[in-house]
Amino acid sequence: MRPGIEDVARAAGVSTATVSRALRGLPNVTEATRLRVREAADRLGYVPSPSAASLVTGRTRTIAVVCPWVNHWFFANVIEGAEATLRTEGFDVLLHTFDASRAQPRPPLDASPLRRRVDGVLVIGVPLVDAEIGALVDLGQPVIFVGTGGQDTVTVRLDDVRTGREATEHLLDLGHRRIGHLVGTPDGIARWNPGVQRQEGWFAALASRGITPEPGWAVSGRFDIGTGRSALHELLDRHPDVTAVFAASDEMAMGAVIAARERGVEIGRDLSLIGVDGHDVCEVLGLTTMAQPAVEQGQVAATMLLDMITGTPVPEEVVFTTTLVQRASTAPPHV
Repeated sequence: MRPGIEDVARAAGVSTATVSRALRGLPNVTEATRLRVREAADRLGYVPSPSAASLVTGRTRTIAVVCPWVNHWFFANVIEGAEATLRTEGFDVLLHTFDASRAQPRPPLDASPLRRRVDGVLVIGVPLVDAEIGALVDLGQPVIFVGTGGQDTVTVRLDDVRTGREATEHLLDLGHRRIGHLVGTPDGIARWNPGVQRQEGWFAALASRGITPEPGWAVSGRFDIGTGRSALHELLDRHPDVTAVFAASDEMAMGAVIAARERGVEIGRDLSLIGVDGHDVCEVLGLTTMAQPAVEQGQVAATMLLDMITGTPVPEEVVFTTTLVQRASTAPPHV
């Protein structure tokens, strides 16, 4: 049987209240008594009950991570960074996924299962409408958004407009002028949607060189391999003379690689291709990418959330940038 607080009190010759105060570092306990209690607890292998501790502190030591999927590169890496940071501070993670199927419109986020169960909320990579953001705020706990956000929210995000612009400028600098775009999401419900902003960057880069995209140069997908594949097929069906493509994510670019193979199009020779993320598979495919520090975004967001829980001020927004990693998938137009 696991030793309880009564066993520690008996071994240290003090009351259970004194054991609780000593182990929690509270005042009115002499240093000698505190040391004796800790030695007894260590000797017995006593571990305080999290539920008992929460009754005393009013905290659950649990953070909710809200995201639609965990099997995509960005989500998995942000969660990895956040979970590792929270674990070192003695916090657990409660993963709260919801039905965000490919069909539109998706059902609204239900925040009620989180009430009184968590000390804070991390929302990863899903644009929410004002009512959904309000429901999370109404939980009465700190909330931080990673990758997306909203007005008056604390946000850790990528500079998506700059990312889209620099990815497109890379293709322009290679000499491409007919550059298609595989859009990350068709449901631009918010200005801070990464897919919307990366498309803005693509458009701005073309405009800066006096290029107006033709209808059909931008084809919608959903940040995954399947829709990246179908989107490139649609793009090349309508515009076979496109020489380069900016995909809003590496997974969409991977789908585009499959589609190109099916059409007998050689990536890097017949068609240049660039994605966003820095996915581990990019090196295997020779895929040029705008690499982002997803794990670090999770670490920073978790640290900021812990600061908010203790009342420490945090910046309203932390913005990360991407780094161009050029590989064989981008080259000057083939003559």
